[in-house]
Amino acid sequence: MYLSACFENAVPSRDLHHISKSGNTDMDSNALKAFLTIVDQGSFSEAAEILHLTQPAISKRLAALENQLGTSLIDRSHRQIRLTNAGSRLLPHARRILDEIHNARVALSPDSGQVEGELQIIASHHIGLHHLPNWLRRFKREYPQVSINLQFMESDAAYEQMRKRNAELAFVTLSDSMEPSFHVFAQWPDQMVFVAGAEHPLASLENPRLTDLADHPALLPDTSTATYRVVSRLFLEANLHLNPQMPTNYLETIKMMTSVGLGWSVLPLRMIDDSLTVLDVGKPVSRVLGGIGLSGRQLSNAANALLTIVQEEESA
Repeated sequence: MYLSACFENAVPSRDLHHISKSGNTDMDSNALKAFLTIVDQGSFSEAAEILHLTQPAISKRLAALENQLGTSLIDRSHRQIRLTNAGSRLLPHARRILDEIHNARVALSPDSGQVEGELQIIASHHIGLHHLPNWLRRFKREYPQVSINLQFMESDAAYEQMRKRNAELAFVTLSDSMEPSFHVFAQWPDQMVFVAGAEHPLASLENPRLTDLADHPALLPDTSTATYRVVSRLFLEANLHLNPQMPTNYLETIKMMTSVGLGWSVLPLRMIDDSLTVLDVGKPVSRVLGGIGLSGRQLSNAANALLTIVQEEESA
């Protein structure tokens, strides 16, 4: 009954009776998973590879779902995957249905206190280098029965992968425009400072100000990042021109380019070493890092155990 209720308003009502009477919810969930994977990957062949199926098998699952619903979900007349109108309407319902199936499996786990199994997580490159090692060292010591599947990527890409349910948790730079479909389970401030290489002209100034920085190239991450927006806002409020050069989101690369004198930058305090000089411009800068999951999708025991460690380590 729940399955048919979720399809309401997404597919023709004449098909709801057929779905609710079919009694084959396992087949339906597999077909929905095939549909979502095809959409997320934009390819039948790549979706088949992810689900460990042959391409004819995944095509058959999609066809079975379309036959159940009495409508086409994917337009096959183009090289690129395109959703039909019915497919677009089904998409959010399909995600919620599989989320509820996931939640039911978590709730019905034979041993609700056992921490084991596979844990899929995503981490930004910075968190992966400067925070994750301490967390995972302790986690593996305390929960050796958990197998960790870890992916590294930029925060924006991590949000997209979480939308596709490709991980339970992502540790990223939190965005001020984060969608309500995400839930923040842990967060902590990441203090940042203005820096230049030891031989850069700005390093010799006793009291550098933003006006001094405006005369030199800035080495900053992409304009879509929280760090860039914070710095850009400071310059905009001071009516100063910001001169960004060679944008890259890899902070280690930015640190290297800054250390050799190619420009000034803003980097997390924990990355600062003797190769950099802190520029005290009188403007505090920080961002917020955190662990996110999807609202309405219950976390496994392993995910909750990792979050406890993260909160304890970062608060310390």
